[in-house]
Amino acid sequence: MSSLKKISAVLIASALISAPAFAADKVFVTVNGKAISQTTADLFIKEQTAQGAQDTPELREAIKDELIRRELIASEARKTGLDKKPEIKAQLESAQQIVLMRAYFGNYLQKNPATDAEINEIYNSFKTRLGDVEYHVRHILVATEDEAKAIIAKLDKGEKFETLAKDSQDPGSSENGGDLGWMAPSAFVQPFAEALVKQDKGTYTKEPVQSQYGYHVILVEDSRALTPPPLEDIKGQIVQSLEQQKVDKLLKDLKSKARIK
Repeated sequence: MSSLKKISAVLIASALISAPAFAADKVFVTVNGKAISQTTADLFIKEQTAQGAQDTPELREAIKDELIRRELIASEARKTGLDKKPEIKAQLESAQQIVLMRAYFGNYLQKNPATDAEINEIYNSFKTRLGDVEYHVRHILVATEDEAKAIIAKLDKGEKFETLAKDSQDPGSSENGGDLGWMAPSAFVQPFAEALVKQDKGTYTKEPVQSQYGYHVILVEDSRALTPPPLEDIKGQIVQSLEQQKVDKLLKDLKSKARIK
């Protein structure tokens, strides 16, 4: 079954984090006296159904064949002593560490979930940074202040911004007249954002704006009220961010208490 090729040790390890309690004592199949538990089979089934497969007798039979195949090959590998080779032992230890690590993180996050208060705090901070106005912006990026001043002088004489933008060092916008689309100031580096919000619609900066990327000439084509996305639309991203912060702090705490030589 082609979908079974997608099953890997890493995927199974990740499934352990959120796997429900299975009947660990129940035997799914026995291969040369070695029992393969229902738990193992259920992990495979869970992974496949998560990818869209239907839990059918055919799927379970295919998983049974795959587990038998794996046990037969693993058994032969052990008979030949491959599991005793240093590089193989290291890989097995690493795989075990990954499973334990993910299970530990999963257990920790279940006990220390992102709270509504934490989620709302992040969301409100995001709304504040985002602001309530977004701008349709074009810019021309050059390496030196003199180059930027020369561009401003050409604009003052009536040359088109879009034409001059072809020489911009920003490859992402030079081909479309320096157009950056509609963006909130928070999306830009600080000097750029500060100059942007001070500019009237339809005008360009009369002095070069320096950032770590070079010197910018900025044109504000238009502005409009900005409505932030609803909390529910980005809640998943916020939760992921909070979980990552919690894991980072956990690791930092563990490391600070460890004896490392």
